[in-house]
This record gives sequence, structure tokens and C-alpha cells, in this order.
Amino acid sequence: MYFAIAGNIGAGKTSLAELLSKNYDWEAHYEDVIDNPYLDDFYNHMERWSFNLQVYFLNSRFRQLKNFRNSNKNFIQDRTIYEDAHIFAPNLHAMGLMNQRDFNNYQSLFELMESMVQGPDMLIYLRSSIPNLVSKIHKRGREYENSISIEYLSRLNERYEAWVSTYQKGKLLIVDVDKIDFVENKEDLGQIIEKIDAELNGLF
Repeated sequence: MYFAIAGNIGAGKTSLAELLSKNYDWEAHYEDVIDNPYLDDFYNHMERWSFNLQVYFLNSRFRQLKNFRNSNKNFIQDRTIYEDAHIFAPNLHAMGLMNQRDFNNYQSLFELMESMVQGPDMLIYLRSSIPNLVSKIHKRGREYENSISIEYLSRLNERYEAWVSTYQKGKLLIVDVDKIDFVENKEDLGQIIEKIDAELNGLF
């Protein structure tokens, strides 16, 4: 089975993917932020590197999904291919940081890839307020994220909420991470696991 975690920058996707993979013995696949050759350049000059970064992420997530199809293991993915195409790329285009030609090229590439993959059996969406996101981003201290603006995060949040409101590719579990701390509090993590278990019972 294929599970995925969606959410804005700093929402806690990687941490939850790691915890759930250990609890359920799922194979976890994370967003490539350490070896990504474009992230630093992107945050320093978004307009120049937006298309390159989005294509890199699209390629990376597509490869993860192709590998999953050849595996017999349950699989959890930190951020989906759909978020790139429905949230991040359109946001960059709307902000004037990706030109129309590149955006059209990107959308065409996504549509081709989408036709070759299936959506997750369950999507876990981590809903967060902007102050909570900012706090988490500062806490983890990634230097390239220091230039992320409140406006940028707010625009992404609006697009996430719009996307989730019409999401129909599979089961959807929404977790409000403003009210819980599943990393530090085992009871909070337990509540998420209970909700996942309840949904899983309906999948089999």
C-alpha cells in the first residue's frame, strides 16, 4: 500500500513519516533536501531557479513512485507529486517567479507522469498556522530557509487548503499540528496512529 504525508514547509512531514515508518514497518521515502543541487540557489534567486527546482522534485518523486510499483513493501512518501503540480509550481507562476513558457512545459511533464502513477491509498495532511510553521522552520535551522517570507508561506497555505478541499484520489486524514506535538508527546503520536488504524480498517 502507498501512504503519503502532505503539508506546507515546516509542518512536520519528515518527522511524521519517520515515526510512522518505524511504527508500521513501512518503507519511507523522503524529500531530497540534503543532496538537492537547486535549493540554495532557488531561495536566493527564485525567478531564475524555480523551473529547475520544480522539475528536480517532480523527477525525484516520480522515481520514488516507480520504485514503489516494483516493490512488495508498504511505502510512505514525504510530500506527493501532486503538491508540486497543484501548489508549488502554480504559486511560483502566480507570483511571477516562473514564466508562462516554463509553467506550460512543467504542467505538460506532470500530466504525462501523472498518467503513469496512482494516488496514495491514504493521504495524511498536516494542517498548520503560519506562526507554527515559522517557529518550526526557525527551530530546525536550515540556512537556505532563512529567506522564506511570510507571504510565500501564506500563499502556499491557501493553495494547500484549496487542494485538500477537493481531494478525491483516496482516503484523506487531516491532522491539525497546531494543537499537538507528535515528536515530543507519545500520546499525540498515539492519537494519529489510532486514526490511521481506523482508516486502514476501511481499506482492507
